[in-house]
Amino acid sequence: MLKLIGGLALAPIAGGVLAAAAQAPVPACNLVPGWSQSGPERSYDSQNLFEYMDGNAEGYLIYGFLKMQGVTCQKGDVTFVIDLSDFGDSDSAYGMFTSNVDGRQPTQKIGINGQIVPRRAFFVRGRYFLEIGANPEGDHTPALQAWTAALDKVIPGSTSLPLPLAWFPAEQRQSLRLVPESVLGIRMLKRGYAAQYDYGKAFVVLEATPQSAGGIMEQLRKRFGETTPTAIADEAFQATDQYLGRLCVFRKGPYIGGYAISRDGMDPVSLSKALAGKVSKAD
Repeated sequence: MLKLIGGLALAPIAGGVLAAAAQAPVPACNLVPGWSQSGPERSYDSQNLFEYMDGNAEGYLIYGFLKMQGVTCQKGDVTFVIDLSDFGDSDSAYGMFTSNVDGRQPTQKIGINGQIVPRRAFFVRGRYFLEIGANPEGDHTPALQAWTAALDKVIPGSTSLPLPLAWFPAEQRQSLRLVPESVLGIRMLKRGYAAQYDYGKAFVVLEATPQSAGGIMEQLRKRFGETTPTAIADEAFQATDQYLGRLCVFRKGPYIGGYAISRDGMDPVSLSKALAGKVSKAD
């Protein structure tokens, strides 16, 4: 039987694990036995997040933050501050996750991906980014593992990596993340995925339409000055930049991608052809 809450038809969840909200579920402290709620639930959106996050709010807003639902749970003298943020889509949520990952520590298969350190845990699932902060000082790993495992079962959303992550070759790759603005340091490349390699960088940016992507390509040609047309996808060119090195940039439908090579011995054209072949062309 469906239960109507706030105009939404929801399937009942055992134990009151999640409360209904307009945009995102609210974690509840009875999800893990022995814990109880301390203080009121929290709710913030993009207009008032700074009241809660203070100087850290911009780090959320830049990834398209929509809404946060949170609660503080207590067991004995230990408190867990639990916040669930809605970023609208899995690309943005995964971008928020990668911006928080400590590269020196391993990640775990929680949702799409997660990380647990002694006083903090966080993971991404679908459009949601879940984080837990533990107090007081000490190693809270076992309790954090119990909480993330329980939350992973009730937060909705896909556990699959965003599709663009599979487009970039893994060999010699140092990092791969969603860049929320100015991809390659170029303002007109507003948002996209960028991979750092031993020999340079690869990127893919999604524009609204093939026509708008074509306009960006024309602006890029003017920016780089002397360019050479190249036969890749719908259009492409080669160029050299004093900061980025040897470039090959292509357009495939609404996607703009390519390579910036900073080391001899690697061909940006052949690499870009391979990347273009993997990029999903929109209808």
